[in-house]
Amino acid sequence: MAFERVCGLSEVPEDGALRVELADVDVAVVRFEGQVYALQDLCSHAEVPLSEGDVETVDGAPTIECWLHGSCFDLRTGEPTNLPATEPVDVYPVRVEGEDVLVDIDADGRLPLASGN
Repeated sequence: MAFERVCGLSEVPEDGALRVELADVDVAVVRFEGQVYALQDLCSHAEVPLSEGDVETVDGAPTIECWLHGSCFDLRTGEPTNLPATEPVDVYPVRVEGEDVLVDIDADGRLPLASGN
């Protein structure tokens, strides 16, 4: 695994997301209920930034909502929880070391339950 620092923890809003533009992919770093997640910052349905959407619990799952058409994606798996999206988005392993948020974008983007601190 090749973790790299993508931002400071204080840059990510509580119960919100921060867009981080990396060389190969844009990542949404999300803080929600004490956990930190990272996923591809691109809705699989409409190709708009997920980091601009609301972060909330839907049917017991932590999700981020695409602001354009309302699809939600599970922050742990990247799977859509409702239509119109039918394809998942990539998720990435996250580590928090002190104030630093590190993400491994080289990991397989379909890792089950890749999340948390």
